[in-house]
Amino acid sequence: MNTIEYPDRDMLAIDVANRLAGDLETHLLNHESASLAVAGGTTPAPIFDDLCAADLDWSRVRVLATDERWVSETSERSNARMISERLLVNRAAAAHFLPFHVPDQVPEDVIAEVEAIIAPELPISVLLLGMGSDMHTASLFPGVPGLEAALEASAPVLAILRPDSQPEARISLSARVLDAAISKHLVIYGDDKRKALEQAMLLPPEKAPIQAVLSETTVHWAP
Repeated sequence: MNTIEYPDRDMLAIDVANRLAGDLETHLLNHESASLAVAGGTTPAPIFDDLCAADLDWSRVRVLATDERWVSETSERSNARMISERLLVNRAAAAHFLPFHVPDQVPEDVIAEVEAIIAPELPISVLLLGMGSDMHTASLFPGVPGLEAALEASAPVLAILRPDSQPEARISLSARVLDAAISKHLVIYGDDKRKALEQAMLLPPEKAPIQAVLSETTVHWAP
């Protein structure tokens, strides 16, 4: 794990966007396509505002979320909606998005067909993660039913998790899929999350799921 510190979040967003674009460009030099898995929420949005303008052959890039709430893509709670509005614009509008949510279905009934779409894009070429103060990443929350299965080396591509604190099911890339990404970046802000990350290094993944995906990850931190 390597940590890069920035004086502010604006500088972080610019640099991380440049690094993601560089990683994608390098991958595309040697492969027909590249996959970019990104976190949802508010943390990556400013990075997307810069990344979307990168001069890449975006038509060869497959974009997916690291995790998704089982809600319509029109919902304000949808990661797909945020990714569409903030990343899949400008030059990046040419990229192909791979959604997890299937309308009018329950996750258990369609998880296999969603996995069949994701699997050909593995391993993930470039990964952008976030982390909560509880040391969760993607939808791998400490103590959530299904976490142990999602952490196993033999875990499927996608895990269905139902946190008690959430009103809907969540779909997440499993830890093994996240950890196997070729280029991995984690963005965290503030002293509290930095302390949480330091604590996670001393805990097992069951208590600190982020710990399962830190191998060879570049951590980007700003106050």
